[in-house]
Amino acid sequence: MAKVDIAMPKDSLNFPKADILVIDDTPENLNLLSAMLTEQGYKVRSVTKGSTGLRGANAVPPDLILLDVNMPEMNGYEVCQHLKASDRTREIPVIFISALGDVLDKVKAFTVGGVDYITKPFQLEEVLARIENHLTIWKLQRQLQAQNERLQQEISERAKAEEKFAKVFRSSPNPIAIATVSEARFIDVNPSFLKMSGYCLEEVIGDTARELNLGKNTVAIAQPIQLLPETGSLYNLEFEFSTKSGELKTILVSLELIDLGGVPCALLIANDITERKRLENEFISLVSHELRTPLTSTMGALDLLSSGQLGTLNEQGQKVLSIATTNTERLIRLVNDILDLERMKSGKIFTRKAKCNAADLLITATEAMQAMADKLQVRLIINPVAVELWADPDRLLQTLTNLLSNAIKFSEPGDTVWISATLSESRGVESKENQPSSSNFLLITIQDEGRGIPEDKLQIIFERFQQVDASDSRNKGGTGLGLAICRDIIQQHDGKIWVQSILGKGSTFYLLLPLADSQ
Repeated sequence: MAKVDIAMPKDSLNFPKADILVIDDTPENLNLLSAMLTEQGYKVRSVTKGSTGLRGANAVPPDLILLDVNMPEMNGYEVCQHLKASDRTREIPVIFISALGDVLDKVKAFTVGGVDYITKPFQLEEVLARIENHLTIWKLQRQLQAQNERLQQEISERAKAEEKFAKVFRSSPNPIAIATVSEARFIDVNPSFLKMSGYCLEEVIGDTARELNLGKNTVAIAQPIQLLPETGSLYNLEFEFSTKSGELKTILVSLELIDLGGVPCALLIANDITERKRLENEFISLVSHELRTPLTSTMGALDLLSSGQLGTLNEQGQKVLSIATTNTERLIRLVNDILDLERMKSGKIFTRKAKCNAADLLITATEAMQAMADKLQVRLIINPVAVELWADPDRLLQTLTNLLSNAIKFSEPGDTVWISATLSESRGVESKENQPSSSNFLLITIQDEGRGIPEDKLQIIFERFQQVDASDSRNKGGTGLGLAICRDIIQQHDGKIWVQSILGKGSTFYLLLPLADSQ
């Protein structure tokens, strides 16, 4: 079968440029306009009566109407008045075409709602130019109208959101404040904040936490606010808050970056946990002290059994005794860790600082953990630096042995754990980690090749009872408090502790401590 090529008009597959309705009682004009406009890519509907044109326009509104003035039954002016009276056709641009050239005729055309007037006999180029001009204007008007509607919708939605926020802000039982990011100055606070602080609104607005003396460490409140452009939000930061009367409260603060009229601001939502902390401390202290006596007695009894003085146990009995001893030792460590944390938090443990040699501390900590490393077939490599620190050597040893213990426990046989120290200018480290700007620091690193820490755990690993895996407390003998204790000890030495880790490749813990001559 022979192949047949069907020639298609050049623009037949394209959408028409616009839909134009022509209303004229003269067939010659209709044919001429229809042919011309169709050739130019327009869709054309032609009718000879005004009433028919009205029905067509209402059924399927066109983009533009060409309208003759002198027609039987209903002239063009009347047709235009009907079009402009209907919501469905009011916005359609109408161009009058008429042999009437009198000024009054043109004025009447514009009065009834026409957008242009072309006098017969007309030039095709003029008709095309005016049609394209008014279609462009109408398109722009529709775009502008759509933009205005969207803008009005956005304004309305924003007004509702602001009204809702204002209601929540004023009626919230939580203390809420808004402060500028640049200077951390309060620009608004809610009644709950005023009730908690004891200040009136006039005393707070325009001042900073430091000027109002809202805590012992007001810098600790201002710094997170100024970090918001980088972080976007911060949650559950614990602060000691001082009221106008000098009463101390413990609060949790969450911060969110917001924009108020182009000014970056911080939204602070506080939660007064003073009573909860008091009850928590009392409970932990009571339980810990009450547990110590029976645990010590239990451990003594287990030691007596294991010594064989009360008789020889069979193999099954030895296994049960070993499990009981291990669990009791773990429970004693947990109680001791809890007591240590509470004493540090309450200030009952005072660091006894003196000049001590950093190299001696690293060597002593490594020697203390060597037996554990040998048992688990882990190599320990030390690279110390002989510099003087102003520190409590017992507390720093506690921190170093704890970190080394963790590194060894989470390593595989044949892995290596490194502990090293270097003098640090600190700026290169701190710009990312927000450390102090002084250059008189010693940077201690403890690096392992273990399983690593997931990214979502890096920010909370130093909190109480936070562990990478819930089974670690059973399998590794951990209490979930060791890193929290390390953090508190390092903070008491005006230092910083943080961790970097790659999952499956290992972790590196960093300790940044001031040198003795910087004190």
